[in-house]
Amino acid sequence: MAEPRSYLFVPADRPERIAKARGCGADAVIVDLEDAVAPGAKSRARDALLATLDAARPVVLRINGRDTLWFDDDARFAMHPGVAAVMCPKASSVDDVAAVRSLCGGKPVLALIETARGMAAVDLIAGAPGVARLVFGSIDFQLDLDIDDDSEEALQPYRAMLVLSARVAGLPAPVDGVSVAIDDAARTAAEARRARATGFGGKLCIHPKQVAAVNTAFSAGEARLAWARRVVEAAGAARGAAVAVDGKMVDAPVLARARRWLSAENSASAAPPPSCLRHSDDD
Repeated sequence: MAEPRSYLFVPADRPERIAKARGCGADAVIVDLEDAVAPGAKSRARDALLATLDAARPVVLRINGRDTLWFDDDARFAMHPGVAAVMCPKASSVDDVAAVRSLCGGKPVLALIETARGMAAVDLIAGAPGVARLVFGSIDFQLDLDIDDDSEEALQPYRAMLVLSARVAGLPAPVDGVSVAIDDAARTAAEARRARATGFGGKLCIHPKQVAAVNTAFSAGEARLAWARRVVEAAGAARGAAVAVDGKMVDAPVLARARRWLSAENSASAAPPPSCLRHSDDD
Protein backbone atom coordinates (compact mmCIF):
# COMPACT_ATOMS: atom_id res chain seq x y z
CA MET A 1 0.00 0.00 0.00
CA ALA A 2 1.15 3.53 -0.71
CA GLU A 3 2.35 5.69 2.16
CA PRO A 4 -0.35 7.78 3.87
CA ARG A 5 -1.28 11.01 2.14
CA SER A 6 -3.26 12.49 5.02
CA TYR A 7 -2.42 12.35 8.72
CA LEU A 8 -5.20 13.68 10.95
CA PHE A 9 -4.47 14.80 14.51
CA VAL A 10 -6.77 13.73 17.34
CA PRO A 11 -6.29 14.87 20.97
CA ALA A 12 -5.28 11.96 23.19
CA ASP A 13 -7.77 13.04 25.84
CA ARG A 14 -10.61 12.74 23.30
CA PRO A 15 -10.15 9.13 22.19
CA GLU A 16 -13.76 8.94 20.97
CA ARG A 17 -12.64 11.08 18.04
CA ILE A 18 -10.38 8.34 16.69
CA ALA A 19 -13.27 6.51 15.06
CA LYS A 20 -14.57 9.76 13.60
CA ALA A 21 -11.13 10.53 12.20
CA ARG A 22 -11.01 7.18 10.46
CA GLY A 23 -14.51 7.71 9.15
CA CYS A 24 -13.61 10.94 7.40
CA GLY A 25 -11.14 9.18 5.14
CA ALA A 26 -7.82 10.03 6.76
CA ASP A 27 -5.11 7.59 5.71
CA ALA A 28 -3.53 7.72 9.18
CA VAL A 29 -4.61 9.04 12.58
CA ILE A 30 -2.12 10.75 14.88
CA VAL A 31 -3.18 10.65 18.51
CA ASP A 32 -1.55 13.66 20.12
CA LEU A 33 -0.19 13.56 23.66
CA GLU A 34 1.86 16.71 23.16
CA ASP A 35 0.34 20.05 22.14
CA ALA A 36 -3.28 18.91 22.28
CA VAL A 37 -3.19 17.86 25.96
CA ALA A 38 -2.73 20.23 28.90
CA PRO A 39 0.26 19.56 31.17
CA GLY A 40 -1.91 18.43 34.07
CA ALA A 41 -3.87 15.99 31.93
CA LYS A 42 -1.12 13.91 30.32
CA SER A 43 -1.47 10.87 32.58
CA ARG A 44 -5.27 10.90 32.39
CA ALA A 45 -5.04 11.12 28.62
CA ARG A 46 -2.89 8.00 28.45
CA ASP A 47 -5.33 6.17 30.73
CA ALA A 48 -8.29 7.19 28.57
CA LEU A 49 -6.47 6.19 25.41
CA LEU A 50 -5.54 2.76 26.73
CA ALA A 51 -9.14 1.49 26.54
CA THR A 52 -9.52 2.72 22.95
CA LEU A 53 -6.40 1.51 21.18
CA ASP A 54 -6.97 -1.37 18.78
CA ALA A 55 -4.17 -3.53 17.43
CA ALA A 56 -6.27 -4.24 14.34
CA ARG A 57 -6.42 -0.52 13.50
CA PRO A 58 -3.26 1.01 14.93
CA VAL A 59 -2.55 4.71 15.19
CA VAL A 60 0.48 6.97 15.18
CA LEU A 61 1.23 8.40 18.63
CA ARG A 62 2.78 11.83 19.00
CA ILE A 63 4.56 11.78 22.31
CA ASN A 64 5.98 14.60 24.39
CA GLY A 65 9.55 15.67 23.74
CA ARG A 66 12.68 14.18 25.17
CA ASP A 67 13.24 17.26 27.35
CA THR A 68 9.90 16.89 29.17
CA LEU A 69 8.76 15.03 32.27
CA TRP A 70 6.38 12.88 30.24
CA PHE A 71 8.77 11.53 27.62
CA ASP A 72 9.67 8.21 29.23
CA ASP A 73 6.09 7.29 30.12
CA ASP A 74 4.81 8.32 26.69
CA ALA A 75 7.48 6.36 24.83
CA ARG A 76 6.89 3.24 26.91
CA PHE A 77 3.14 3.59 26.37
CA ALA A 78 3.85 3.46 22.64
CA MET A 79 4.79 -0.22 23.03
CA HIS A 80 1.05 -0.94 23.03
CA PRO A 81 0.12 -3.03 19.96
CA GLY A 82 -2.46 -0.41 19.06
CA VAL A 83 0.37 2.03 18.32
CA ALA A 84 2.02 1.41 14.97
CA ALA A 85 4.49 4.28 14.91
CA VAL A 86 5.74 7.09 17.11
CA MET A 87 5.95 10.74 16.10
CA CYS A 88 9.00 12.28 17.74
CA PRO A 89 8.41 16.02 18.26
CA LYS A 90 11.22 18.53 17.80
CA ALA A 91 13.56 15.84 16.54
CA SER A 92 16.94 17.54 16.69
CA SER A 93 19.45 14.69 16.59
CA VAL A 94 19.99 11.00 15.99
CA ASP A 95 20.06 10.62 19.76
CA ASP A 96 16.46 11.83 19.99
CA VAL A 97 15.36 9.07 17.62
CA ALA A 98 17.42 6.45 19.43
CA ALA A 99 15.96 7.49 22.79
CA VAL A 100 12.42 7.03 21.47
CA ARG A 101 13.13 3.64 19.96
CA SER A 102 14.88 2.36 23.07
CA LEU A 103 11.67 2.83 25.06
CA CYS A 104 8.94 2.05 22.53
CA GLY A 105 10.12 -1.38 21.46
CA GLY A 106 11.82 -0.30 18.25
CA LYS A 107 8.71 0.90 16.48
CA PRO A 108 8.99 3.13 13.38
CA VAL A 109 9.58 6.80 14.08
CA LEU A 110 8.14 9.79 12.25
CA ALA A 111 10.73 12.49 12.85
CA LEU A 112 9.04 15.87 13.23
CA ILE A 113 11.47 18.54 12.08
CA GLU A 114 10.35 21.80 13.66
CA THR A 115 13.46 23.57 14.95
CA ALA A 116 16.60 25.09 13.47
CA ARG A 117 18.67 22.38 15.17
CA GLY A 118 16.52 19.68 13.63
CA MET A 119 16.78 21.17 10.17
CA ALA A 120 20.55 21.51 10.50
CA ALA A 121 20.77 17.80 11.33
CA VAL A 122 18.07 16.62 8.94
CA ASP A 123 20.43 14.52 6.81
CA LEU A 124 21.61 12.59 9.87
CA ILE A 125 18.10 12.21 11.25
CA ALA A 126 16.79 10.93 7.91
CA GLY A 127 19.45 8.22 7.92
CA ALA A 128 18.97 7.22 11.55
CA PRO A 129 17.88 3.61 12.21
CA GLY A 130 14.12 3.36 12.59
CA VAL A 131 13.14 6.62 10.95
CA ALA A 132 10.23 5.85 8.63
CA ARG A 133 9.44 9.34 7.39
CA LEU A 134 10.32 13.00 7.85
CA VAL A 135 7.55 15.43 8.81
CA PHE A 136 7.70 19.23 8.63
CA GLY A 137 6.50 20.98 11.78
CA SER A 138 6.15 24.23 9.91
CA ILE A 139 4.35 26.28 12.57
CA ASP A 140 6.92 25.66 15.32
CA PHE A 141 9.71 26.02 12.77
CA GLN A 142 8.45 29.48 11.84
CA LEU A 143 8.38 30.40 15.50
CA ASP A 144 11.90 29.12 16.14
CA LEU A 145 13.33 31.11 13.23
CA ASP A 146 11.07 34.14 13.80
CA ILE A 147 9.62 33.84 10.29
CA ASP A 148 6.47 35.85 9.62
CA ASP A 149 3.37 33.64 9.81
CA ASP A 150 2.24 34.68 6.32
CA SER A 151 5.63 34.22 4.67
CA GLU A 152 5.16 30.84 2.99
CA GLU A 153 7.85 31.62 0.44
CA ALA A 154 10.40 31.87 3.24
CA LEU A 155 9.78 28.21 4.09
CA GLN A 156 10.41 26.85 0.61
CA PRO A 157 14.19 26.38 1.00
CA TYR A 158 13.59 24.34 4.14
CA ARG A 159 10.91 22.24 2.47
CA ALA A 160 13.41 21.50 -0.29
CA MET A 161 15.93 20.35 2.34
CA LEU A 162 13.42 17.86 3.73
CA VAL A 163 12.57 16.49 0.30
CA LEU A 164 16.22 16.12 -0.66
CA SER A 165 17.24 14.52 2.65
CA ALA A 166 14.40 12.02 2.48
CA ARG A 167 15.31 11.04 -1.06
CA VAL A 168 19.01 10.60 -0.31
CA ALA A 169 18.18 8.47 2.75
CA GLY A 170 15.82 6.28 0.75
CA LEU A 171 12.76 7.34 2.73
CA PRO A 172 9.27 7.95 1.37
CA ALA A 173 8.56 11.54 0.36
CA PRO A 174 8.16 13.69 3.50
CA VAL A 175 4.96 15.01 5.04
CA ASP A 176 4.18 18.72 4.89
CA GLY A 177 2.95 20.73 7.86
CA VAL A 178 -0.57 21.79 8.71
CA SER A 179 -2.80 24.36 7.08
CA VAL A 180 -4.15 26.55 9.86
CA ALA A 181 -7.14 27.90 7.89
CA ILE A 182 -9.68 25.24 8.87
CA ASP A 183 -12.62 26.81 7.05
CA ASP A 184 -10.72 27.79 3.89
CA ALA A 185 -10.94 24.69 1.72
CA ALA A 186 -9.43 26.45 -1.28
CA ARG A 187 -6.35 27.45 0.70
CA THR A 188 -5.89 23.95 2.09
CA ALA A 189 -6.17 22.50 -1.41
CA ALA A 190 -3.71 25.04 -2.83
CA GLU A 191 -1.17 24.39 -0.08
CA ALA A 192 -1.51 20.64 -0.55
CA ARG A 193 -1.02 20.96 -4.32
CA ARG A 194 2.06 23.12 -3.76
CA ALA A 195 3.47 20.54 -1.36
CA ARG A 196 2.87 17.74 -3.88
CA ALA A 197 4.43 19.77 -6.68
CA THR A 198 7.59 20.36 -4.64
CA GLY A 199 8.18 16.74 -3.75
CA PHE A 200 6.15 16.03 -0.61
CA GLY A 201 4.12 12.86 -0.32
CA GLY A 202 1.54 13.82 2.29
CA LYS A 203 0.29 16.50 4.64
CA LEU A 204 -0.73 16.91 8.26
CA CYS A 205 -4.38 17.79 8.93
CA ILE A 206 -5.87 19.39 12.02
CA HIS A 207 -9.54 19.04 11.05
CA PRO A 208 -11.58 16.42 9.18
CA LYS A 209 -12.66 19.12 6.71
CA GLN A 210 -9.12 19.17 5.34
CA VAL A 211 -8.72 15.48 4.61
CA ALA A 212 -10.52 15.22 1.27
CA ALA A 213 -8.57 18.11 -0.27
CA VAL A 214 -5.28 16.64 0.91
CA ASN A 215 -6.08 13.15 -0.37
CA THR A 216 -7.06 14.58 -3.74
CA ALA A 217 -3.90 16.65 -4.04
CA PHE A 218 -1.68 13.66 -3.35
CA SER A 219 -3.52 11.27 -5.66
CA ALA A 220 -2.71 10.96 -9.34
CA GLY A 221 -6.31 11.53 -10.39
CA GLU A 222 -8.08 9.89 -13.30
CA ALA A 223 -6.78 12.38 -15.87
CA ARG A 224 -3.16 11.72 -14.93
CA LEU A 225 -3.71 7.99 -14.76
CA ALA A 226 -5.28 8.02 -18.21
CA TRP A 227 -2.28 9.95 -19.52
CA ALA A 228 0.08 7.49 -17.84
CA ARG A 229 -1.67 4.56 -19.47
CA ARG A 230 -1.41 6.21 -22.89
CA VAL A 231 2.29 6.86 -22.37
CA VAL A 232 3.04 3.29 -21.30
CA GLU A 233 0.99 1.82 -24.14
CA ALA A 234 2.59 4.12 -26.72
CA ALA A 235 6.09 3.37 -25.49
CA GLY A 236 5.39 -0.36 -25.58
CA ALA A 237 4.06 -0.19 -29.10
CA ALA A 238 7.05 1.89 -30.27
CA ARG A 239 9.50 -0.84 -29.17
CA GLY A 240 12.24 1.64 -28.31
CA ALA A 241 11.60 4.10 -31.12
CA ALA A 242 10.86 7.77 -30.46
CA VAL A 243 7.19 8.40 -29.69
CA ALA A 244 4.98 11.35 -28.81
CA VAL A 245 1.85 11.42 -26.66
CA ASP A 246 -0.49 14.40 -26.63
CA GLY A 247 2.00 16.30 -28.78
CA LYS A 248 4.93 15.82 -26.40
CA MET A 249 7.92 13.55 -26.74
CA VAL A 250 8.12 10.60 -24.38
CA ASP A 251 11.68 10.16 -23.11
CA ALA A 252 12.92 7.90 -20.33
CA PRO A 253 12.04 10.23 -17.40
CA VAL A 254 8.51 10.77 -18.74
CA LEU A 255 7.97 7.03 -19.11
CA ALA A 256 9.38 6.44 -15.62
CA ARG A 257 6.95 8.98 -14.15
CA ALA A 258 4.00 7.37 -15.93
CA ARG A 259 4.97 3.95 -14.62
CA ARG A 260 5.42 5.36 -11.10
CA TRP A 261 1.90 6.81 -11.07
CA LEU A 262 0.41 3.56 -12.28
CA SER A 263 2.42 1.54 -9.78
CA ALA A 264 1.30 3.78 -6.91
CA GLU A 265 -2.32 3.45 -7.97
CA ASN A 266 -2.06 -0.34 -8.15
CA SER A 267 -0.34 -0.59 -4.76
CA ALA A 268 -2.90 1.63 -3.01
CA SER A 269 -5.32 -1.26 -2.69
CA ALA A 270 -2.76 -3.88 -1.65
CA ALA A 271 -3.11 -5.55 1.73
CA PRO A 272 0.14 -4.65 3.57
CA PRO A 273 -0.06 -1.37 5.52
CA PRO A 274 2.27 1.56 4.82
CA SER A 275 5.79 1.17 6.17
CA CYS A 276 5.29 3.86 8.80
CA LEU A 277 2.27 1.90 10.07
CA ARG A 278 4.13 -1.38 10.32
CA HIS A 279 6.05 -2.52 13.35
CA SER A 280 9.51 -3.54 12.28
CA ASP A 281 12.47 -4.54 14.38
CA ASP A 282 14.76 -4.12 11.41
CA ASP A 283 17.03 -1.08 11.33
